[in-house]
This record gives sequence, C-alpha cells and structure tokens, in this order.
Amino acid sequence: MGMAAPLDFHTADMVRALNDAEPLHWPRYETVHGELLVSPAARMAHQIVVQRLLVRLSMYLSQEPVGEALSSPADISWGETDILVQPDVFVVPREQLRTWEWSDVRHLLLAVEVLSPSSIRADRFTKRRLYQERSVPLYWVVDIAERAVDVWTPDAREARVEREELVWKPDGAAAELRMELAEVFEGMPR
Repeated sequence: MGMAAPLDFHTADMVRALNDAEPLHWPRYETVHGELLVSPAARMAHQIVVQRLLVRLSMYLSQEPVGEALSSPADISWGETDILVQPDVFVVPREQLRTWEWSDVRHLLLAVEVLSPSSIRADRFTKRRLYQERSVPLYWVVDIAERAVDVWTPDAREARVEREELVWKPDGAAAELRMELAEVFEGMPR
C-alpha cells in the first residue's frame, strides 16, 4: 500500500491554479520536486536589473540567433508533474519556440535569478540544484547588494563569483557576449 503525499506537496498543476488565481502574477508560485516556493512582488531595483539583463541578452541574440531571451511569468516544467519554475530571465533555444507552448520548452540555454530578500535560499540552493540536474549550461545568480553574480555550470560544486564582467557563448554562437557588471548595477541601491 502506497503512502499518501504530504499535504505540503505541490504539483505543477496546483501551482498553475495558484498563479491563474493571481491576475498580476504576484505573489509568484513555483514548485521544485513538490516544494512550494512563494515570492512576493519584486522590488524596483530587482525589476530594473531584470530589464537590463533581458535587453542586453536580446540584443546579443539578435546578432547570434541561437535562442530567445524571455522573462517571467513563465511555466518551465520539463514535462514533470512536480516542477514548475519561473526564472527571472532565461534563454530558450530557438527550435523550441515553434509551437509557442511552454510545454514544449525542454531545455534552457541560460537561467538567471536576481536575488530578493525572500528568494535567497530558493535561488541559491533549491533552484540552483534543479538547473544543474536539468543540465542548464549556465545559471547566473545576481546579487544586487554585493554587486556580484554567482556563475554555475551543471557540474560545478561551487560558484565562480564574477564582479567585473559576465561572458557567455552558447553552443552555435560565433561570438561571445561580454556584459560589464558596472552597467547592470549602475545606480542600484546596496
């Protein structure tokens, strides 16, 4: 006889229902292996950094058309019933955009989370491990207060901390992206 799932276990469908009930997508609900992650509305500095990263990545991908840069809200589940995440910024390979359905997104070229006080544990541990399990080639954890980015790869046991520049060259790209962190963090509060 099987055991009943604990009451705090959340499926992707349960999280979708929670997100559908919130017309402005806040709070944001996610689940990683059944663990519910809840994020309140982001602070203004968070949204400005997300916008700067999205614009810079979009400009790069217009020259190196290997994928599309997007931002949340999103519905990334890799077809799993107990996973649904919404990275702040992410890049989907171009070939997975053909049907315009979240369910067809099975790979990410890059995932980016911008830390908020309420998301530190989820972004640095829970979601980082998920992105590593899913072999996301590069995961950036952006820390506005520290003016730094933790850079993770699937096999990394610890982050490489960047304070000056981010470099990214996805498979299929001829040139690499170089992004000065001073521009990303310009005018940001500590």
